[in-house]
Amino acid sequence: MELVNKVIFLFLLASPSFVIHRGLAQKLISIAGPRELEDNLHLHNQVLSEETQAPAGGEAHDDLCQRDPLASELPRYLSQLREAGATHYKVFLPWGGKMSIALDLDHILDVPSFQLLSVSLQDSLDFLSLNVQYNCGNEKDFYMKLGEFQNIWKDTEILLFSVKFINCISKDENPLMPLPFIIRAINKEKPLTIGYDINEFLNFSSNHASSITNTPRKRAAAVLASQSSYQSVWEMFASQSKLERDSFLQDVFPTGFLWGTSTGAFNVEGGWAEDGKGETIWDHFGHEGHVYMNQTADVACDSYYKSSYDVYLLRGLRPQLYKFSISWSRILPSGIRTAFNEKGVHYYNQLIRSLLDSNIEPMVTLFHWDLPQALQVPGGWQNESIIDIFVSYADLCFATFGYGVKYWITFHEPWVISYAGYGTGEHPPGITDPGGASYKVAHTILKAHAKVWHLYNDRYRSVQGGKVGLVLNSDWAEPKTPTNPEDVIASERYLQFMLGWFAHPIFVNGDYPDILKAQIQQVNQQCSTTVAQLPVFTEEEKSWVKGTADFFALSHYTTRLVSAVTNSTCAPTYESIGSFSLHVDPAWPQTASSSIHVVPWGLRRLLKFVSQEYTGTKIPIYIAGNGVPTADGEDVINDTLRVDYFRLYINEALKAVKLDAVDVQSYIARSLIDGFEGPMGYSLKFGLHYVDFEDSNRPRTPKASASFYSSVIENNGFPAKVSNRFSTPVAFNLPVSSKLPSLPASEVPSKAKVVWEKFSSQTKFERDMYFYGTFPEDFLWGVSSSAYQVEGGWDADGKGPSIWDTFTHVPGNINNDDTGDVACDSYNKVEEDLYMLRALGVNSYRFSLSWPRIFPTGRNNSINSHGVDYYNRLINGLVASNITPVVTLYHWDLPQALQDEGGWENSTLIELFDSFADFCFQTFGDRVKFWLTFNEPHVVAWVGYGAGEVPPNVNDPGDAPYRVAHTLLKAHARVYHTYDSKYRASQGGIVSLSLNVDWAEPKTPSDPRDLEAADRYLQFLLGWFAHPIFKNGDYPDVMKWKVGNRSDLQNLPSSRLPVFTAEERDYIRGTADVFCFNTYTSKIITHATTRLRPFSYEHDQEVSVSVNSSWPSSAVTGHRAVAWGMRRLLNWIKEEYGNPPIYVTENGVGIKTDSDVDDNARIFYYKTYIDEALKAYRLDGVNLRGYVAWSFMDNFEWLSGYDPRFGLHQVDFDNPNRPRTPKRSAIYYSEIIRNNGIPEPMDDSFIYGEFPKGFAWSVATAAYQIEGAWRADGKGLSIWDQYAHTPLKIGNDETGDVACDSYHKIEEDVEMLKGLQVSHYRFSISWPRVLPDGTTGYINEAGLNYYERLIDALLAANIKPQVTIYHWDLPQALQNVGGWENDTIVERFKEYAELLFQRLGDRVKFWITINEPYNVAYYGHGTGTAAPGIFLRPGRAPYIVGHNLIKAHAEAWHVYNDKYRATQQGLISISINSDWAEPRNPHKQEDHDAAKRYMQFLVGWFAHPIFKNGDYSEVMKTRIQERSLAQGLSQSRLPEFTESEKQRIKGTYDFFGLNHYTTALVYNLNYPAALASYDSDRGVASVFDRSWLGSGSFWLYVTPTGFRKLLQWRGLASRALREGVRSRGARLLAAELQGSRPSRDIPCLLLGAGGTREASDNVAEPVHSYLIQDVNLCGYTAWTLMDNLEWAAGFTERFGFYYVNRTDPALPRLPKASAKFYAQLVRCNGFPDPADGDHPCLHPETDVPVTPTAAAPGLAQAAPFLGLQLTPHTAEVALYALLALAAVGALGLALFSGLYGRLSRRSRER
Repeated sequence: MELVNKVIFLFLLASPSFVIHRGLAQKLISIAGPRELEDNLHLHNQVLSEETQAPAGGEAHDDLCQRDPLASELPRYLSQLREAGATHYKVFLPWGGKMSIALDLDHILDVPSFQLLSVSLQDSLDFLSLNVQYNCGNEKDFYMKLGEFQNIWKDTEILLFSVKFINCISKDENPLMPLPFIIRAINKEKPLTIGYDINEFLNFSSNHASSITNTPRKRAAAVLASQSSYQSVWEMFASQSKLERDSFLQDVFPTGFLWGTSTGAFNVEGGWAEDGKGETIWDHFGHEGHVYMNQTADVACDSYYKSSYDVYLLRGLRPQLYKFSISWSRILPSGIRTAFNEKGVHYYNQLIRSLLDSNIEPMVTLFHWDLPQALQVPGGWQNESIIDIFVSYADLCFATFGYGVKYWITFHEPWVISYAGYGTGEHPPGITDPGGASYKVAHTILKAHAKVWHLYNDRYRSVQGGKVGLVLNSDWAEPKTPTNPEDVIASERYLQFMLGWFAHPIFVNGDYPDILKAQIQQVNQQCSTTVAQLPVFTEEEKSWVKGTADFFALSHYTTRLVSAVTNSTCAPTYESIGSFSLHVDPAWPQTASSSIHVVPWGLRRLLKFVSQEYTGTKIPIYIAGNGVPTADGEDVINDTLRVDYFRLYINEALKAVKLDAVDVQSYIARSLIDGFEGPMGYSLKFGLHYVDFEDSNRPRTPKASASFYSSVIENNGFPAKVSNRFSTPVAFNLPVSSKLPSLPASEVPSKAKVVWEKFSSQTKFERDMYFYGTFPEDFLWGVSSSAYQVEGGWDADGKGPSIWDTFTHVPGNINNDDTGDVACDSYNKVEEDLYMLRALGVNSYRFSLSWPRIFPTGRNNSINSHGVDYYNRLINGLVASNITPVVTLYHWDLPQALQDEGGWENSTLIELFDSFADFCFQTFGDRVKFWLTFNEPHVVAWVGYGAGEVPPNVNDPGDAPYRVAHTLLKAHARVYHTYDSKYRASQGGIVSLSLNVDWAEPKTPSDPRDLEAADRYLQFLLGWFAHPIFKNGDYPDVMKWKVGNRSDLQNLPSSRLPVFTAEERDYIRGTADVFCFNTYTSKIITHATTRLRPFSYEHDQEVSVSVNSSWPSSAVTGHRAVAWGMRRLLNWIKEEYGNPPIYVTENGVGIKTDSDVDDNARIFYYKTYIDEALKAYRLDGVNLRGYVAWSFMDNFEWLSGYDPRFGLHQVDFDNPNRPRTPKRSAIYYSEIIRNNGIPEPMDDSFIYGEFPKGFAWSVATAAYQIEGAWRADGKGLSIWDQYAHTPLKIGNDETGDVACDSYHKIEEDVEMLKGLQVSHYRFSISWPRVLPDGTTGYINEAGLNYYERLIDALLAANIKPQVTIYHWDLPQALQNVGGWENDTIVERFKEYAELLFQRLGDRVKFWITINEPYNVAYYGHGTGTAAPGIFLRPGRAPYIVGHNLIKAHAEAWHVYNDKYRATQQGLISISINSDWAEPRNPHKQEDHDAAKRYMQFLVGWFAHPIFKNGDYSEVMKTRIQERSLAQGLSQSRLPEFTESEKQRIKGTYDFFGLNHYTTALVYNLNYPAALASYDSDRGVASVFDRSWLGSGSFWLYVTPTGFRKLLQWRGLASRALREGVRSRGARLLAAELQGSRPSRDIPCLLLGAGGTREASDNVAEPVHSYLIQDVNLCGYTAWTLMDNLEWAAGFTERFGFYYVNRTDPALPRLPKASAKFYAQLVRCNGFPDPADGDHPCLHPETDVPVTPTAAAPGLAQAAPFLGLQLTPHTAEVALYALLALAAVGALGLALFSGLYGRLSRRSRER
């Protein structure tokens, strides 16, 4: 029988049966042992009376042993022992019984006798049974007697056999409290107490002293149940020594343990009002100024737009779980399901899918404190109606996200909601009612939780297989004074008030803890008024609540010292109600939060308590929140406090699992990133990743704790010995090693010249067209670095100096005197680097080995084990993370010791390099399967030994480069053969080298000399090394000839280019398994005759190198982004070297800035370069196997130091920690990797179908642009006449004097329209042609007659006129009196419009008042780039003009509505132009805000007053007023409408006329406060995406998807459209959409390819808009009928379907291919579905006659199309075939919008 120390009464429970001889006990002697002892000694009748016998614990067996012959003598023998005084008999039993005597502490013998007894029993006594009498009023006497007792009975185990308490507290007040102090006093310094039975004591009367005596085993269960879990756990640990308590356990968690990290929606998401999200109580709370420094969660970490950033970090951390919460108000803005926000659902779906794709399980919290404010108004959680609302919300979440979510949390820390939100009011909703609201809210939450659990259990569990629980927070409660029983009682009470409040109903019996209920009852009884109101569960509710959790999720941060309140009050506070007081031990380490101290051992005790009290072995425990905050001003990256905290707390959890058998299955660290921490705002930082809240990019940087926690996850705890990460070789998807075929020497020029023939004649359209597709499944994606650039540790652990160490230590050699001494400190940051590599998602990492770190002297007699260990750790970490190491043996950092011997000019380095490589193969080759001998040997040879710019700085341009290259080639071949002969068979790797090359584009591709020069340039650059290795073992012939011939001309005895022997050629040829190259840019090459002296490799090439200044520049001179060069270079390598397996081992761009986390230019670079590589693979058959970006992180960029930043990760070189922060380009590149390329967006698919019957197909023109006849028949001057006749205003000083002469060509124009088969024609009326001075004082009938004839001709051709009243050509006479700045013009315009209604309204049923008022206001009166050319008042004039334009429009509309609508039955509105604004950085709230502002200042400027409320948008009014006041003005520069004007303006539309041409990428730009202009008020700048197709207009990029997004816009425009549809049947008219791409190249326009593409895309895009169901789209108008005067650009920009030959005075109109396409589109009324068969509309009897190609001067007879040479006709057909799919979507617009719109409206009506 095992006796266990330190646990009360465990002795009794452990005994199979226990019998007491009461008579002997009274006389100091007792026999104790198994029941069988009683049976075998026959004591039944002789010793114990029948009524005092204890019931047997088990059935006795008489035959168990033979009857002892001495048994009959035993009573007499024992009697003699009594008489002798204190002697005993020890019985040795085979079943391990124990013997003891019982002593009474109050009736002990005199000291000498007692000492004698102790000595006599020393060897025969197993333990001492002690009877104790404890007087609660005379404790001092007790401890004195006990002291005497202990001096005699040293080191003897004691059983508290009988205890009497005198004058002690009643049972109700817990009589057990003196017991721990008695035990502790007995134990003193060494645990001695082995047992104590309290059964009888529990039944005593509060008015009498009670005796506690050991009882039989059958009452053991009652003993256990009667002592609380808290007391049991506390006493279990109370006697621990500090050493034992704080010992560190080296062990691991069970297999399958779940590691995670967490966030909460309101802490991180931001986007507080984005995309329809409703306001939360936290939004409301923050906006009312209740948070530290008035901070808000409006943006927070911007995770709403940066979920991809967060998942990126999670991949680096590699947890199994990510706990996040759903923002109720983001999904249901008002809290109820009637208002469903699809964009909110999309956000969470995207996050969940990203997590699952990254093998991370989502753990989703339904409610993390952010109640919709709309639900708080009726009472929030105090209103029980919220229960069903919450259930409905949960139901939606289960149904919507349950496919991917298997762990659900209903509530996160409901104690905080109840206590801080409704008790203290520290949290929203800020209610201070701890005695009432706090308990009511908890009651409601418990019932809501239970109902949601049952919902999931009944409806979803069987299908989804998930689990549901809730997170309960709890401190551990430790008695402030352990010897004070009141403090122990108070500690338990505190724990029940905090944890039991919620845990007891759910995990125990469906009701609150008895302690909680009794305490509240007692407080209420003691006070005259009710202090606290604890609601009561009905019996049904109890059964409903009980058991509603599949796991126990616990959050824990700290421990409290708790004391009992001695002077209780009736104040309704948490502590007074609970009758406890909270304290901390001053010795406990403090944190940034006053409420959190570091007390790790509290977690273990709390876990044991939870296990014992609530979960047992049936319910797993998840630690769902544990972490520690740091503060601003601390080292935000090197957070050692957090590292220590996690290490100690996680270890305590491990102890609970391993030592205490607690079923903990998960640990979730708080939190993934720093966030908004409630009332403390951003001042507390809990994150594993630092977030810079001062930076609008909200960059995230891993802290030291992130790397630490990641290592804990990897090791699953704290193993005693960390095993090698790598155990077995990993099979990488690399090419099977096989000899590449031998190839003949290159011709001069090489046969690869076909690449220039194939591509150089491409049109810009073909060249730049973006291509979608993916790479092969085994494609190698990676990033690069090199040892000297990142490692640092230049002299650490025995590393030898390199030539770069020597060079950089000389002042002046490097920019800013930078060195690589520390660099990125990768030598000390292996884990940090692995972290970011995992996050990036690469499957390869290219790095180099530092030769002097492994061989400090360069020779194998000086091996540095520390260096080897570093690379082993790195390689093992890579392999463990499934990342292929791609290892470069030499990346320029030669050991200085070898340079001292001559460096690469000394051929002995061949042997030494081979020795180094041999060691590396032997040491690392079991894991490294991809080796590169040299990186860019061209740089070593030319820049190091020729130009002398880099170490070793040898300036010998004519000879040394060739000698060094010769040595490098032989060294490479030697290493290759070493691997081939010694290691390939066993290791199975591949060997190559990385060559650098720029693409060479001939300046004049048609000039053979330039083409040969370009080829020669590539042979001298790339072929210098590639030709010997990949072809014939020798240099290219052109190189040998050029250097040889020039050497002859230089009177040298032999060529400066060394010669290989035949044996060497054979040895070198074929020494590469794959072709690897680095490329960054392209060059323009032309032939040049270069000087013979001085001798120079550069001059030997006889080329001239330049760049195109229009190519985007970078931080490195000469490195310009020329993406199309990548495709051509890959094709050249394919043609020149037999299409070997190719790897791009470096490609990237440098940006010169200290911080470029929002590196837009780098994204454009990768976006276009990778796409060109994709084209080469998919379209050209290039055997491309991998792409490696340069570089992994910012690093030491050689001579430039740290100025140019190439990294995907930013490194802060001013911070000694060298923190790595992912840039936006890293996120972008990781997406490309995950997609394995650039797949076509799913929503870009096309829809077949037809538009509604009666759809208005139209084409547009404008009077000044086509009419000409500027002074004919009494026409007055317009402002454009005046502007065009002002020098330098119009391109080429062209004018509209004649234009297209449409004033005289009505018949020709109508014939063109008939050819297009349009149903409508939109044109404008020239105001000065009808009213020469702008007033109705004189009407020019001749001008009016022109329009009457035109209208009649149109109607006769069955073409309906759409008339624009004002298209920018204001009469100059009105401009002379102020024009649109003079408010009298409103009346003039009204009169002019009414005249037109009177004279033309009987035939015109479609009116547009003003075309693009924005252009009139901004360009005409802001920038001055359009007539009337005003630019001096950019901060006032545009707004005044816009104000008057709006009022003029409204007056014209009212005139028509009031006087003419009834009789003429026409429609009238305004045509507003709008680009689409896309945020430059879609992951940045600030850019989204800029995009919205851009739209409100552009389209909203005019649409908001007309289509919404008669006034400008709040965005405009607020921005302009704030800036105006800051400039010292008394009022806003934006005019105000009067209330009557607002009413008159509002609703003045019959349709929404929208003109759209392009899209802009916009971002915030803070202009100087003093600058008053429209642009500075808007505060936005814009760029374009390089992947977008350009056009003949510098401002117009072809972005069809922008049109779809414009229609989908949930801002002003879409609301106006929906309002119109629902209330007054308004229709959307796409008034002007680009129909063809303008170009200065006439032949291309005659071909019409570009225009056809863009026309089809732009017509098709609206069908992709899901909002289109709410838009009654009734027409599409293409701009423009024919090429015309494009305002300030003159005639150079050509938008027309018809080409106007301006070289012919007759101005003939010639149809382009786009005219034919548009006619077919109109004829088919959309895009017929090919599945329906051949449609008749595709084969018209007559068609638009397209101008023969021969009529276009200079048109090539062979047209290049995507790399193919086709005839113009075939190219056109091919283009149509390509674009047919792109165009078909538009057809379905009407079908989709009409049918679906009707159905949806009917559905809504039903």
